[in-house]
Amino acid sequence: LDGLDNIVAACSDRWNLQLGEPFADSYVSLVVPAADPTGAEVVLKIQMPHRESDTEADALRAWDGNGAVRLLDHDREHHALLLERCIPGDHLSATGAETGLDVVIDLLPRLWVTAAESFPSLQDEVGRWIRHLPGEFAEAGEPFERSLLDRAMEALVDLASSQGEPVLLHQDLHGDNVLRAERESWLAIDPKPLVGEREFGLSPIIRSYEFGHTRQAMLHRLDRLTSELGLDRERSRLWAFGQAVAWGFEGGKVLPRHLETARWLIDHA
Repeated sequence: LDGLDNIVAACSDRWNLQLGEPFADSYVSLVVPAADPTGAEVVLKIQMPHRESDTEADALRAWDGNGAVRLLDHDREHHALLLERCIPGDHLSATGAETGLDVVIDLLPRLWVTAAESFPSLQDEVGRWIRHLPGEFAEAGEPFERSLLDRAMEALVDLASSQGEPVLLHQDLHGDNVLRAERESWLAIDPKPLVGEREFGLSPIIRSYEFGHTRQAMLHRLDRLTSELGLDRERSRLWAFGQAVAWGFEGGKVLPRHLETARWLIDHA
């Protein structure tokens, strides 16, 4: 953070950008609208260095604009991405649940491309969750029964060791990470890429509370996604359960909606 102003200046000079005011709803990276030398509207994204963002540029390059925002250039040294701008940029979450599901059902198969070995694997990510979840649970003051955590870890280990065909996955494809655009109607952003089986790729949508945070709404997403995409419902349910628990901790605190979703998923066969 101390060097952020210098990084922004260096990237602005490199790409000869006229910068606007940062987007207010960017919480991890610094994301700034800009104009390039031709006057085209672009986006400068300065990433917080983190393992989840290390291969974001590689994923966007692999998709090459097919269902995802297009990568225009990448400054690896400064963790900076120059991206096409989604205009008008409305969030998919504002469209309603059924429209949102229509869009992601169209996007997902286009994002599930064959991926290079350089991307982190879902199996390795699960291993990291298993190592850290007990400590995060203790740090949060053991806020729910340990049996729920144990069931999640058991499910994650079993799923990770028995996966189907590996593809490139957008690990965080929820309604606020898909934006309305001009080149295509909707484009995905902020992928947190992994390589693993398709069923895991449904997890963030199944738990997307912006499309309705009730047991009925969540189960409807599970049923519709697995049916229309031809995926194993039980594996999808268990992946969503496992990720909801794994992502249910933040700084030693529990995220209540994630835990509610986890309970709905594990209580429903």
